Formats: sequence, C-alpha cells, structure tokens
Amino acid sequence: MSCSLRLDNVTLDYYVYSVRAQSLRNAVFNLAVGGKLYKDQGDITVVRAVENVSFHLQDGDRLALIGHNGSGKTSLLKVMAGIYHPARGRVDIEGSITSMIAASAGMDFEATGLQNIRKLGAMRHISNKVIDERIGPIVEFSGLGDFVRLPVKTFSAGMVARLMFACATEFEADILILDEWLSAGDVEFMTKAQNRMHNFVEKAKIVVLGTHDFNMVQIVCNKVCVLDAGRVAFYGPTEEWVERGRHLRVRQDS
Repeated sequence: MSCSLRLDNVTLDYYVYSVRAQSLRNAVFNLAVGGKLYKDQGDITVVRAVENVSFHLQDGDRLALIGHNGSGKTSLLKVMAGIYHPARGRVDIEGSITSMIAASAGMDFEATGLQNIRKLGAMRHISNKVIDERIGPIVEFSGLGDFVRLPVKTFSAGMVARLMFACATEFEADILILDEWLSAGDVEFMTKAQNRMHNFVEKAKIVVLGTHDFNMVQIVCNKVCVLDAGRVAFYGPTEEWVERGRHLRVRQDS
C-alpha cells in the first residue's frame, strides 16, 4: 500500500492568556516557537509559530526539516505527528505514522511504565492483543526490568527516553517523524539503539527528520525544507539546497 503526507497552507498559532502581568508578557516574547507575537486582544496574545507551510511527500521521500532554534521546526513536526492541530490548513496522511519528537511526548507520568506502553500503543490504534504481545520485547530492549511497574514520575530522564524509544520503534510504521537523529538516553543505550534506529528508518516509507546535522542531510535525505520564522524559506531537492549553500559560501568569501 502506498502512503503519503501532504500539508496544505498549514498555520499554527499558540494562544497565551493573561499576559498583562509583565513576567508572563516576557515569557511570551521568549517562546522559542518560530513565529512572532502578532495580535493582542485584551488578555489574549497570539504567537504564530508556523505560517502557510505546504509540501507533499510520497513513498521513498526523506525530508530534512532545517532551521535555527526558534524557527518553528519542532512545532511543525508536532503538527505532522498529530500532537498539535493547525489553526488553518490541512494535514492529510495516508499510512500509519509514529514520531520521536520529545522524550516525554504522550507520556502519563502518574501512570506506570506498563500502563504507558499500553497507552502509547493505543494512541497509534494498535490492538490490545498486539500490544500485550510486544510488552516483553519493549521492556527487554529498554532495560527497565521491574522498574517498568513503577510510576514514570519516579524514572530518571534517561529511563523515560529509553522507554519512549523502545515503544516508538517496536511497532513498525509507514511514516516516521523524528526530531534529531537519535536521542535516547545514556551512552550505553544509544550504542545499542543505533542499529535498531537505522533498520527502523530504512523500513519506513516516508521519513521527516528535524536536524542541524548538514552532513546527515546529504547522506540520508532527498528533500530539504528550510524554515525561517515559521515560513518556508526553501523547499526542494537536497542537491539544489547544497548547491545554493555552495554559491552563498563563494559570495561570502569573495
């Protein structure tokens, strides 16, 4: 079955309430969401994080989403992953999708590790039978052992990341949304996770990778989307993006 990911004029707004207090107003200006504060009506301030973003990905596409911190990159990844709903525009997805954007995205810290495994599986519409069959491998790969029966709020940051990574990569998906290549906890676990991640990416039909690693972009991705203040500054083949960068460097050195 073919799959696709299409964004049509996607715009994302954050609404911040009661910003008359100076401390909260300062917090609004410091939000690293890519856009700018554009409207203030009473106690509601709107920050536009992403504006009119459109592109279409099909089987085999590997898209690098590039932008400096605060460009709106992570906000757009969360829209594609279904974590945020756009204020305007559409996101059309054909195929199953999974994401690794934040170590705790979708995690209930009051629930146990086991309960979170079931929750994360249910969020992807995976049957209870399949989830129960995969709990053992997930726990084994994460290395949590009996700690998986404790509330996640008792976990270290590395334990949370390992559980999230194990859950996200246990169930195959057509479309994979990633923020950076791999961020899965301690060094020992990352070494074990590298091969699993490479295999997972290779099996996915579409990959969207938010990254600052330009070398990886050239190796992995066939398309590039550059965001600047929530808007698309460039979208096209990786070769064209590399060539534009080369010409820019030549002009700067002249």
